[in-house]
Amino acid sequence: MFSYRHAFHAGNHADVLKHMVLVQLLAYLNQKDTAYMVIDTHAGAGVYTLDGEFATKSGEASEGIAKLWGRKDLPAAVAAYVNEIRAMNQAGKLRHYPGSPFLAERLMREQDRLRLFELHSTDSKLLAENVRKLEAHAAANGQRSRGKRIAAERADGYAALKALLPPPSRRGLVLIDPSYEDKDDYRKVKATLEDAQKRFATGTFAVWYPVLGRLDSQQLPERLKRIAQSEWLNVTLSIGAPDNEGRGLVASGMFIINPPWTLEATLKDTLPWLVQTLARDGSARFSLQTGAAAKPAKVRE
Repeated sequence: MFSYRHAFHAGNHADVLKHMVLVQLLAYLNQKDTAYMVIDTHAGAGVYTLDGEFATKSGEASEGIAKLWGRKDLPAAVAAYVNEIRAMNQAGKLRHYPGSPFLAERLMREQDRLRLFELHSTDSKLLAENVRKLEAHAAANGQRSRGKRIAAERADGYAALKALLPPPSRRGLVLIDPSYEDKDDYRKVKATLEDAQKRFATGTFAVWYPVLGRLDSQQLPERLKRIAQSEWLNVTLSIGAPDNEGRGLVASGMFIINPPWTLEATLKDTLPWLVQTLARDGSARFSLQTGAAAKPAKVRE
């Protein structure tokens, strides 16, 4: 338990899907002036170095953000995501990769708030250090209020979420993306989401999950559909078949409750291009499903 380090996987195809969707969710929230809160239950270290030991050892970014970096034909939703990565690599070389916390911080406004939780002892320290660096940089550039928008804590994000819902403004986004290294995460995600909807029915909830052969991974999105109390969207992206020994993550998904009404059309237009660009073989594909509580889903592939 707690051996998982996202630094090995930063910028991979799963991050591309998760962070492209995250950028769209935040852009939609930004359309209204009213403040909102973003809560990241499994924040990781916040930002990663792609030429560091962990990332270079796995090489996973080569099948994700690296394939998008030099492209000039990015669809609008992909461009919005990649532009945020480029802003953190102003020398033009792909070296730094922001995790969900730092992507959210970049897109939030002065009135918005970011609450981060990470239980891993090493990553929680790195997260606190990275947040301090961000605050110092903001203060040095006359943006003292920018750093005050963020609170990072070493804590169990599942448990901490309860005290924060509903946020004062009644607007917010909750991102739940554990490693699923502990198989109990599948149960905890469902239980947490079920409780969170009771506390904050109008909130947007985004759950990332790996698409694996194991039964609990296959069952998770179906279980989330059954507990959804409002409209939902489920999207998966596969870059192809696993290696000969069945190792490595080749597909992942995002399950969103109360998605923006624009998100389905955006993904429908974007995912075919993304599949073609990230594919490692001809079996790469995507799926996109939408539905509502107690209503049948419609499926597109």
